[in-house]
Amino acid sequence: MPPPDRPVSLTQARQSLAALRPRIDTLIRFRADLAELRADLAGDGASPLGGRAEAKALEARLYAVMEEFGSRGIQVKGYAPLLLDWPGELYGRPVLWCWLEGDPDIGWYHRVECGFAGRRPVPADLV
Repeated sequence: MPPPDRPVSLTQARQSLAALRPRIDTLIRFRADLAELRADLAGDGASPLGGRAEAKALEARLYAVMEEFGSRGIQVKGYAPLLLDWPGELYGRPVLWCWLEGDPDIGWYHRVECGFAGRRPVPADLV
């Protein structure tokens, strides 16, 4: 992979996503545990997942995984659902290769200045 500040090809972004699948699964598990723990604590104050200390620990673990992604040049745009972008280039223009939780692969991109609203399917000549 190129350094984090360099654009990556769609192939490189897809390889990165495949390599990160275990960490993505971990992040999703932490996120779900944290949501349940917060709901329990806000309700009757008791949870099989622990108390406030465990909630803070889960938050720290969740943010550590997101920071790990960032250190690899991946932009975390959301975590519920998880939305990841890899800086790239398409036809000479800066783009972000875009993956949304639930997508089987990176099949979308958007121009940097357009954000998620400008999301388009990857052109057929690149698939």
